[in-house]
Amino acid sequence: MLKKILSGVISAVMLTAAVNGAGSVPDAGAAFDANYAEALQKSLYFYECQQAGPLPDWNRVEWRADSTMIDSVPGGWYDAGDHVKFNLPMAYTASMLAWGIYQYPDGVEKCGQMDIYVNNLTFALDYLAACDLGDEVVYQCGNGQIDHTWWGPVELYQYGMEDSGTSYEAARATLSASEGCSAVFGEMAAALAAGCCALKGKVDSAKLDDYLAHAENIFKFADASKSNDVYNKSDASGFYRSSHFYDDLFYAANWLYMATGDSSYLDKAAGYVPNLDKELGLDEMKYTWCMCWDDVMQGGLLLYAQNTGKYVDRVEKHVNYWTNTIATINGTDVGYCDTWGCLRYAETAAFIAAVACDTVLAGKDTSAYEEFYENQINYVLGDNADNRSYVVGYGENSPKNPHHRTAHGSWKNALDTPDENRHILYGALVGGPKQDGSYEDDRQNYINNEVADDYNAGFTAILCKMIDKYGGECDPAFPEKELRDGPEIYVEASMGKASASGVDLSLKITNHTAWPARVVDNVSYRYYMDLSELIDAGLSPSDVVIRCDRDQAAMYSAEGVKPAEISQPIHYSDNIYYIEVTYPDGRAFLPISEGRYQCELMLALVYPNYGSGWNADNDFSNTDLTDDAMISPYIPVYIGGELYYGTEPDGTSADGSGGTGEDVTKPTQEVTTSATGPVTDTTADSGEKLLYGDADDNGEINVNDTVTVMCFANDPESNKLVSEKAEKQADVFNNGDGINASDAVSIQKYLAHLIGELPES
Repeated sequence: MLKKILSGVISAVMLTAAVNGAGSVPDAGAAFDANYAEALQKSLYFYECQQAGPLPDWNRVEWRADSTMIDSVPGGWYDAGDHVKFNLPMAYTASMLAWGIYQYPDGVEKCGQMDIYVNNLTFALDYLAACDLGDEVVYQCGNGQIDHTWWGPVELYQYGMEDSGTSYEAARATLSASEGCSAVFGEMAAALAAGCCALKGKVDSAKLDDYLAHAENIFKFADASKSNDVYNKSDASGFYRSSHFYDDLFYAANWLYMATGDSSYLDKAAGYVPNLDKELGLDEMKYTWCMCWDDVMQGGLLLYAQNTGKYVDRVEKHVNYWTNTIATINGTDVGYCDTWGCLRYAETAAFIAAVACDTVLAGKDTSAYEEFYENQINYVLGDNADNRSYVVGYGENSPKNPHHRTAHGSWKNALDTPDENRHILYGALVGGPKQDGSYEDDRQNYINNEVADDYNAGFTAILCKMIDKYGGECDPAFPEKELRDGPEIYVEASMGKASASGVDLSLKITNHTAWPARVVDNVSYRYYMDLSELIDAGLSPSDVVIRCDRDQAAMYSAEGVKPAEISQPIHYSDNIYYIEVTYPDGRAFLPISEGRYQCELMLALVYPNYGSGWNADNDFSNTDLTDDAMISPYIPVYIGGELYYGTEPDGTSADGSGGTGEDVTKPTQEVTTSATGPVTDTTADSGEKLLYGDADDNGEINVNDTVTVMCFANDPESNKLVSEKAEKQADVFNNGDGINASDAVSIQKYLAHLIGELPES
């Protein structure tokens, strides 16, 4: 299903820290040294990343905020990397999460994740219940076709849609019906009924009564028309077209029987059996597919076998098929049934096998089936030929660039900008490898590297079983605070012309916010200048002519955006003055597209009467400026009047990440050898000492060095380093491989005290 250098730099820091988790918990009985509790902990976090509407106070994702607040039914989960709430896969997912703790609650309780599990499950169920309007049912919020026209963080969805020329209201369209939606209504009823079974004794009984009332009402709609005609003619068809609906009715009827004890639901289930899928060309009940959002037949059969004792042989034939017959990934014991998101099927098949072994097949020799389901879960956690985890932020060599808009954090509506995802989408199971075992961690490969609610459904459920069987320990420090990838708001500046008559400046206030992406009002920046020459000539700073040649903010006046406010020269100290540019309305610069994430102001500071005598060289904010745009810490940024990023003339500074930006200087480090061999240094024989991290060669390591490296990495020709020595000192990551974004990462890690010395290997 189609889903649609400053900011990319520190992703490597976050991802390096992410893959090292809490550590594994060895167990003599487990075939693979995995920590199933940590994997569950992170899988649940993934669902918090997917939350729509007003976020609950227990949401732990620091880069998320309230979103799509105009939805007619708030809450629920966004489907995948997109921002539509498709109720068919969402309801399927909720039913699987409910089944996981219904069948295997003890391990989840023991490892301390039950409260978090219940919170995440009820968040989805509350939404599904609210979709029942009494006389009709909402089955989708958001238009998939419109939604897929913009790639950006959901917190700025309204602005992204409008910038793309689309109505925000149209993008958040509500789809509802009272008939012709048997599959999605059946799944919604199943999820709510399953939730009643799983959450008994864990939430207030009144909530369960409400779930059950909505489950029964929605089921009536599903059963009354027995059709998918309305649903499959809607926008949902382009993304989650339903192949059939009797399986959904069958699945729901079983859960409703389990939730109510009303045998009429079993009668309903029995009546659906003749309409369940058959093997192609045979009068035999189908067993060769898999439990998934579009086919819940196998789950329904397993529940029916538990409820009635019938069709146990069909359940076993399905489990045996997955264990012994289905295609494998690169000759492993891991099942492969479809190219798109193959691991979601394997993990769900594993859960069905585990439940079957523990219920209807108990007493038989199920050792082969047990080995099968353990192979499936262990494969995705790293027990494979590449020693690769397919779960973001878990284990070794885990995915770094899953196909997910908000986790990527693009500021310009582009899948390839920045190179690395800015956030760690902890716990997300990616689609997985091709059948030959090959896998590419490519954001643009949505077939193998997409994530979705339903991908994690069976995965989460089988983890409940594995924790129940082997235990595990959660990471008490999870989730750790993410390290920012640089200032989220800064000025990119260039000097067009400087002469004795004055100076021309291009000043671009830049919004790269991602923690979360947001509108920031009352932002200002200051251009500091030394007016000694003017004062010495007997003139006053108020005589300086300030000419605005372009104010991009004024272009958005139709949206109600105020233009930039430009001050007269303001005294700082001695003969130093500054011009302050203020943006009262943060909509002037939004990280939503190429044309909006920066807002340019072109200023000309002119000597009175265009006479001679202006000297821009002594202006503090002119430090290092050229005719090529560059990030300048010497044009500091303020939010609400408080210094946010950059350095003032007296050395007061802020790093744009909540720190003071004060200089951090370590003892000078001599070039030495390491266990991996000598670090190349052509000047070592002369006794020259290098201060690694000091990219501007001023004898100190501070935030300006990070900026220097970023600028050089982005454009080496225009941002040459000041000396050959500086070039050596800037090469601090894998010393000897040249200067790139990873070196800026290492310097910022050093300043944040995440590493103790430079260079970092």
